[in-house]
Amino acid sequence: MRRSLALFLVVFLSFLLSSRVQAQDQIRDLVVKIHATQHAPDLLKPWTKNSPQQVKGSGVVIDGKRILTNAHVVKYASQIYVQPNQSATYIPARVEALTPGMDLAILKLDDESFFNNRGSLPFAQELPRVKDNINVYGYPTGGTELSVTQGIVSRIEYTDYYYQAAGLRIQVDAALNFGNSGGPAVSNGKLVGLVFSLIQNAQNIGYLIPVEEIQLFLKDVADGRYDGKPQTFDLIQTVENDALRQRLGLPKGVNGIMIAQPYRNDANYPLKEWDVVTRIGNTSIDSDGKVAIRYDLRLSASYLVQKFAKNGLLPVTVFRDGKLIDLSLPVSTQRELVIPYLLDAQPRFFIYGPFVFSATTQDYLERLGNNQRAAFGRLPSPLVTRRYDKPAFENEELVVVASPLFPHRITRGYDDPNRAVLGEVNGVKVKNLSHLVELLRDNRDEQISFKFAASGVLIHETMVFNRKDLMDATGKILEENGIRYPFSPELRTVWEAAAPAEKQSAHTACCEAARAIR
Repeated sequence: MRRSLALFLVVFLSFLLSSRVQAQDQIRDLVVKIHATQHAPDLLKPWTKNSPQQVKGSGVVIDGKRILTNAHVVKYASQIYVQPNQSATYIPARVEALTPGMDLAILKLDDESFFNNRGSLPFAQELPRVKDNINVYGYPTGGTELSVTQGIVSRIEYTDYYYQAAGLRIQVDAALNFGNSGGPAVSNGKLVGLVFSLIQNAQNIGYLIPVEEIQLFLKDVADGRYDGKPQTFDLIQTVENDALRQRLGLPKGVNGIMIAQPYRNDANYPLKEWDVVTRIGNTSIDSDGKVAIRYDLRLSASYLVQKFAKNGLLPVTVFRDGKLIDLSLPVSTQRELVIPYLLDAQPRFFIYGPFVFSATTQDYLERLGNNQRAAFGRLPSPLVTRRYDKPAFENEELVVVASPLFPHRITRGYDDPNRAVLGEVNGVKVKNLSHLVELLRDNRDEQISFKFAASGVLIHETMVFNRKDLMDATGKILEENGIRYPFSPELRTVWEAAAPAEKQSAHTACCEAARAIR
């Protein structure tokens, strides 16, 4: 009897071990290595691109014959190849959907036979718990084969991602390196998150994008377009201080977050200064601005926005003037900025004479670096003072001279306005880059003057040119510098919108696009 029981246990344990090995092999076959050639724009020379860079990352097969990875692995990629586990084959791939803010991307393969006899990695149905064990799969630096590392979940929080996006984030204590990006973290055979970041100067600390955020992304892009997550942008503070609670008239047991500055000040905006948001949806907010998600997890109340917002509106309860009021708060996916983020777009530019004009972006300012005095000079520049301002009017942009002036005799005696914000052309204030193109397109004056702005005050010397000299210089500069197009594609339409009889004469540059600007 004992011998039979022992034999049964041996067989049973062997079966369990075999099943576990088989499950591990199935997961390994769902993890791929990604080879991308990134060709990002040169923000200081917006008509061209930086030298190509080879980037390697990881990805995982999900349902729908798709591969999930990080946006930063394939952003601006001119070529993408997927290499299966234990294979020398490189399969061409393309980006189907991407969000730089949440660092997620979906790839489709040109040859979908790769998915034959392969399943997909199922998603966990809830957030893991702290101290849960995980296995992280990927292709980190230090080798060419698939790596599997073990770790534990150490923290879950709602925090900032990139480009003003925010979301859930899982911190893990596991050995991660460059190349792990886009690899899956698995617990009990299910995906709990996607690797996207690590702390370089700390040991075994990395971050995952949880399944909940991945599912929101997949639901958003189901219609073929990424719209973004709903967010609120009011400035808030906690109501823990006794004197503040007295000022607000908050009764004992009533908690929430106070609106220190509403996002909008117009009469139609439902939130007012001193309002205390006590509930979002049907969930109460405590005095330090957090909500209980489950018995072992509290998160920032901002997490509830993505849970309860529908059709651009968020149901909230507000304590105001001693009463609780139910409101519908409008939410948006991106904070309005006069200097927006480029995200995954190409920079817009317009070359006119020796000038390279561009719409200012946060990416451009980051490229200039943090030394503001060196970058912008001693006088206050709108690039600094208005960096996080809202547009003062619809479609407002700061038009910057993005590059040093091209060398040409007509610039003799002038200082280089590189990095200066254009204020006026012939006395007309410039609203945005398209408006500048219209002004120059329709101008018939003998001379054109440019004035530059700083903090609402016109500074820098006024630059005056003969219009004919500017036109002649444009064609010559394009030809000498091998520049194919004098404008980004969307601005060609603006330039050519004038009636044919009013269009300016052709450039001497050989390419058709260069001639179109004349």
